[in-house]
Amino acid sequence: VQLQAYGGGLVQAGGSLRLSCAASGRTFSNYGLGWFRQSPGKEREFVAGIRSGGETYYGVSVKGRFTITRDNAKNTVYLQMSSLKPEDTAVYYCTASPSSGSVYSPHYWGQGTQVTVSS
Repeated sequence: VQLQAYGGGLVQAGGSLRLSCAASGRTFSNYGLGWFRQSPGKEREFVAGIRSGGETYYGVSVKGRFTITRDNAKNTVYLQMSSLKPEDTAVYYCTASPSSGSVYSPHYWGQGTQVTVSS
């Protein structure tokens, strides 16, 4: 599975941003998809995941502010981010897992896209 993330950028605190990730190479609808992030000096952090059946999971720090969705017809997963905070600044990675796996332990990683939230 090849993953291409885009949509990062610079946004002010309190603003919104939507990340997209296009996938190719396998049957997209069979895969669990997700987003992780990492900022300098910090551990990689699970942000959100969505299983092939549509169940969603969120990290504690983003729950209620971020929404993950998928469009199987477009082979794309989205991360809508709202009420952004400076601590959301990080490189965001999209991920994919076989349906037998877990969105918390993805098999495939895309390249990252930088999100910077200014105070």
